[in-house]
Amino acid sequence: MSKSSRAIRICGASGSALDRRNAFDKVANSDDHIDVIVGDWMSEGNMPGAGGRKLDGQVGYEPSFLQTLTPALPAIAKKGIKVIVNAGASDAQGLCAAVDDLLKQQGLDLKSAWISGDNILDKVQNTIKTRDIRLTSLSTGGEITDWPSDIMYAQAYLGCLGIEKALHEGGQIIICGRVADASPAIGAAKWWHDWKSDQFHELAAAFVAGHLTECSTYVTGGNFSGFKSIPRRNDLGYPIAEISSTGDVILTKVGGSGGMVTVDTVKAQLLYEIQGPLYYHSDVTAQLDQIFVVQLGPDRIQVNGVVGLPPPPTTKIGVAAKAGYQAEIHWSIVGLDVEAKAKMMEVAIKTEFGDERMSKFTTLSFTTNGSCPEDPFSQNSATVDFRIFAQAKKEQDLSMEQFTQPTLDAITAGIPRPYYEYWVALYPQSALSHQVHLATQSISIPTPEITRIYPTQQLSYDSTDSQSLEDFGKTIRGPMGWIVHSRSGDKGSNANVGFWVRTQEEFAWLRRLLTISKMKQLLGAEFKEGNKIDRFELPGIYGVHFLLHDHLDRGVNSSSTYDILGKNLGEFLRARYVDLPEKFLLAGKI
Repeated sequence: MSKSSRAIRICGASGSALDRRNAFDKVANSDDHIDVIVGDWMSEGNMPGAGGRKLDGQVGYEPSFLQTLTPALPAIAKKGIKVIVNAGASDAQGLCAAVDDLLKQQGLDLKSAWISGDNILDKVQNTIKTRDIRLTSLSTGGEITDWPSDIMYAQAYLGCLGIEKALHEGGQIIICGRVADASPAIGAAKWWHDWKSDQFHELAAAFVAGHLTECSTYVTGGNFSGFKSIPRRNDLGYPIAEISSTGDVILTKVGGSGGMVTVDTVKAQLLYEIQGPLYYHSDVTAQLDQIFVVQLGPDRIQVNGVVGLPPPPTTKIGVAAKAGYQAEIHWSIVGLDVEAKAKMMEVAIKTEFGDERMSKFTTLSFTTNGSCPEDPFSQNSATVDFRIFAQAKKEQDLSMEQFTQPTLDAITAGIPRPYYEYWVALYPQSALSHQVHLATQSISIPTPEITRIYPTQQLSYDSTDSQSLEDFGKTIRGPMGWIVHSRSGDKGSNANVGFWVRTQEEFAWLRRLLTISKMKQLLGAEFKEGNKIDRFELPGIYGVHFLLHDHLDRGVNSSSTYDILGKNLGEFLRARYVDLPEKFLLAGKI
């Protein structure tokens, strides 16, 4: 049977640089037939750090990949499994050399390749000087030429074509830097099925499959609001995407493992980190609002309704600059009058700081996190965290003497550490120098021939249904999460949150309940006046999605908030009280 006559089976075995180190070994040595193992090591959180390490003469790739790969190599070689990862971070060439050394040590004859073109620091610096390309922040709308920070790093999100070419040239372990999260899966499927670049339906299906597996076990029960129903939560299975030549996608997982693949776990990951009904990639655009999923059997979900459109002529870039230093100190407040105690401490600490010290802080915030319940059953349950968070341009302004000393009785104190400002913009694909490098040759990768320019503002709307909330009968006041699932995440300083329910009737209620104005109300003190909120619906999965612009205070690298990745936003909103139709509760709580 030729490789392209059956569905390719792609396993997502890493969703971050912190994932389980034995993942590749477990997948490669499983009884499942796996054609390709993909792994995501990159995020907006560790990209600037990798760039900074390289500039300082340190390792610019993610060394944890070598720990993950080493025990799995014998099985990978024996079974002919391809490996595609973005762990190269800011030094894909360096990681590829380290992999070659590892292969030599184990006496394995596997062909490696690495992808370049994502490092565009020189191009961005030249653009700032010449202003030949307009780089507008996707978060703030500001121009990069007005950004006061000194840029130390810039990377473009590359598409799948370099990966596809590396596979056609016999590459078996392909090291990427900043490719888009789904690019490894799209590139593998395109290579396997010999798709043309204008087969947008098939490419979009592979794009969605890559999105569903890019965070690895998230789609098998990780970070899932219905976690109480997950079997063997401590051994979540790694997901497998089966992608056919016609773009049919089935999600399953490694046999014999824990976790589960259900319509709800797939809906959860589908709604994660999307920005609207159109999902952009360098090689294709996926239209999401017609998607629906079907349970074919235990741990087998079919994904349908993906619409493929041409890609945009641009791709996303991330630009980082050292912005200064930050530190934080935590106190414990116990028992009654938490708010009054916190205010007293804030005034006392500000008095100790004095105006001169405080003038050197670019950020200074005091927050309480948690609450003391009535009649607490233990001292721990009555304890609330009081956090003092500061940022400054100079390290000495957050020194022991300048920052920590005024809070002498702190329980835990942080020393200053660098933080980065992160700028996200669009960049012409035609200006990139995308290449794949093998042992004896380097091959240039062309940009897509067919593209489409899309509006900056995606479709956003409230429900047009005339049905009233009173039409759903008697209600009981309670947490929305009794009957509503959610999943949330981050993209730059934006947060996204998607909600979905179990039935068509519940969806009719959900779409009427969750308007943009209702979302502002549910956010409560978390809503920042003037911030924009976008909304759209996914009726095929009974879902409503919101994009909260600039909700995360500059994003993961410089945010002063606790939830820097936005992953807890959905759970906060599920805990908010609304009027729940009693008849929906008869089906049980989630």
